[in-house]
Amino acid sequence: MSTALETLEQRIQEALGTAVMGLKPVIRALTIAIVARGHVLLQGPPGLGKTLLSKTLATALGGTFSRVQGTADLMPSDIIGVHVFDAVKRDFEFRPGPLFADILLVDEVNRASPKTQSALLEAMEERQVSVERKTYALPPQFLVIATQNPGDFEGTYPLPESQLDRFMLRIDMTYPAREDEQAILAHYAPLNVPRHSALAPVVSEAVLEAARACVDEVHMAPELLGYVLDLALASRQHAHLTLGLSTRGVLAVLRAARIAAALRGGAFVAPDDVKDVLPAAISHRLVLAPEAMLEGVTTQGIVQRLLDQVPVPR
Repeated sequence: MSTALETLEQRIQEALGTAVMGLKPVIRALTIAIVARGHVLLQGPPGLGKTLLSKTLATALGGTFSRVQGTADLMPSDIIGVHVFDAVKRDFEFRPGPLFADILLVDEVNRASPKTQSALLEAMEERQVSVERKTYALPPQFLVIATQNPGDFEGTYPLPESQLDRFMLRIDMTYPAREDEQAILAHYAPLNVPRHSALAPVVSEAVLEAARACVDEVHMAPELLGYVLDLALASRQHAHLTLGLSTRGVLAVLRAARIAAALRGGAFVAPDDVKDVLPAAISHRLVLAPEAMLEGVTTQGIVQRLLDQVPVPR
């Protein structure tokens, strides 16, 4: 008998599968983030369907949706909103920006200036924004899906470490396999195919809450907690890193591992669950030392070395 969480993932996989092909691992990672109320960073070259995937996911989840295109001249007020003088009331009235949505897609976030990127910090962490000494609450299910081009692409700004740490997962998208790309071309090559399918919402708030209740029932042994802490300590002491895994990052690993265990139908978290989610949960949080960058070291390679070196509990 399938659990509510497995039913949730099945609905999302089927809904998104009508628009994007060959992205089942990516959709599973997105499901983990949705259940955990964590924000997602999608990274990959242009033209792989990151925006289409995000918009289709938003439609499947229902709720309000907003999209912001990252550009060099994008200002914080373009995202948060502005105060406009109301001649009738003879007072300034706050006009909310696209940030006030259940799901906010920030397309090519690293093309926006650092000042604009920083405007998302309070919203992503506190689910609220402060404007002119007033605090405005964001929707309870507020979720940021940001797409990012690789850092060596022209016209990109590196995201601040404090903002990267607020993304629960970074999902790397690569070029599709040949058979998947062939299916994409066959589906979208005709000129009369609509760019976005008329998809109806398939996930209600009740389904989401039932899925989260399933996750709460999954047991996390103290030994597994110690294993994740050992991984974090090893990252903080690594010679090739100037910034290791934060406490927020440790919590992200624990939550993602518990959801991964529930998705496979497990009653407890196993070391393999931690290993499965670790690359997506911590690769973007690690900061390489300058000499390591010159040597061609990558954060993905360091994550693999951490998994190889830190003893696994019995």
